[in-house]
Amino acid sequence: MFKRFTNACVRVVNRWLPDAFLFAVILTFVVYVAAMFATGMGPIKVLAAWGNSDGFWGLLAFSMQMALVLVLGSAMASAKPCKKVLRKAAGLCHNNMQAIVITTMVSTVCCWLNWGFGLVAGALLAKEVAKRVPTVDYPLLIASAYSGFVIWHAGLSGSIPLTLVTGAKFGEVTYQAAITETIFHPMNIIMCAVVLLAMPFINYAMHPDRERAVTIDPTLLVEDEDKTYEINTPAEKLEHSKILWGILCLAFLVYIIYYFVTNGFTLGLNIVNMIFMFLGILLHGDLRRYVDAVAEAAGSASGVLLQFPFYAGIMGMMVVQNEAGVSLAGVISQFFVNISNNVTFPMLSFLAAGIVNFFVPSGGGQWAVQGPIMMPAGAELGIGAGRTAMAIAWGDQWTNMIQPFWALPALGIAKLSARDIMGYLVVVLLFVGLVACLGFLAWGLLF
Repeated sequence: MFKRFTNACVRVVNRWLPDAFLFAVILTFVVYVAAMFATGMGPIKVLAAWGNSDGFWGLLAFSMQMALVLVLGSAMASAKPCKKVLRKAAGLCHNNMQAIVITTMVSTVCCWLNWGFGLVAGALLAKEVAKRVPTVDYPLLIASAYSGFVIWHAGLSGSIPLTLVTGAKFGEVTYQAAITETIFHPMNIIMCAVVLLAMPFINYAMHPDRERAVTIDPTLLVEDEDKTYEINTPAEKLEHSKILWGILCLAFLVYIIYYFVTNGFTLGLNIVNMIFMFLGILLHGDLRRYVDAVAEAAGSASGVLLQFPFYAGIMGMMVVQNEAGVSLAGVISQFFVNISNNVTFPMLSFLAAGIVNFFVPSGGGQWAVQGPIMMPAGAELGIGAGRTAMAIAWGDQWTNMIQPFWALPALGIAKLSARDIMGYLVVVLLFVGLVACLGFLAWGLLF
């Protein structure tokens, strides 16, 4: 029965889900109309919110960061030492079950540690595993690698719980929560553990029968032989200079050490990308070789560069307010507040955050939209700031499973489309939704 349900999800998604770019375009039209109905604003004002610098162009810096996560991570992985590490990890997989279970577990742990690293590491490991286990269903393998992302906001790089450590001010009130009340709260750890231990086997249970499996020829995943270079001219000697390579690596190393000494072990996107670049240059052992590796990886970032502005425009329409301060995202959030009590409020906040995240697929954007509504409402009901914040964080990560926005880096590395993996991720969405709903109810009743 479970496989029949999974197969049905895959068939429906393959038949009805358009290309990820067209999905973003259709979502744009839906939000445009919904924003006018929810706020009463005219079509021009909503259109202005879509196309202005806070809308369509509001994620330029973030788009560049995400493109670099993909390109620099791929370039680093193409270095010989990194390939050896991936091969050793993939060498643990000898059959379909091991391939799916190990890929899911490694991806989940990596995403909990740092979401940017986890997105790239999971997809790269999956490609290497596919070479070792050619009978595994390739779309399910990539979906399993991406499924680990469902836990990122409950982990060490979660932007909402980390923001609460220093305090978040909404109106005249500052809301604070120690990390022991959010990421390291017993209930959050229990929910993360359930996902980590159960999801790999749920993913494997979805594996199609041999005749239905979509496999990939391992030879298509084999990279070209390492390029050889002729070093004759002064310019070529400079490009391959070990002195310049060594000085640059030293500069990177000194700065990274300085960063962690002055900032503690806080991993933002900028420092993650710097580490990726440093390790890539270091492991390639040659500046010219690294430049070529980046050039080869850059093509896979096309989806990020094309689609992120459209999602920025969608976010702009979701948060634009009329003269009374009403926005579409606010209307959705307020509805869930109105039907809550002190036990159900975190669970309903989670569901509200999941809906809003479908249109505002950014942790920072999610917090800016829902924090001012949910945090005061939770405080009025006597609910701790940490529990309310984690409900928003879990909702933010939850619907990423059926939102192509964050899957683009993994899809770029795997050279697949969103429809190839989303059918499997619907099942992951349902499983994690059940875990979170029960978890937040238990959080309110037991703690």
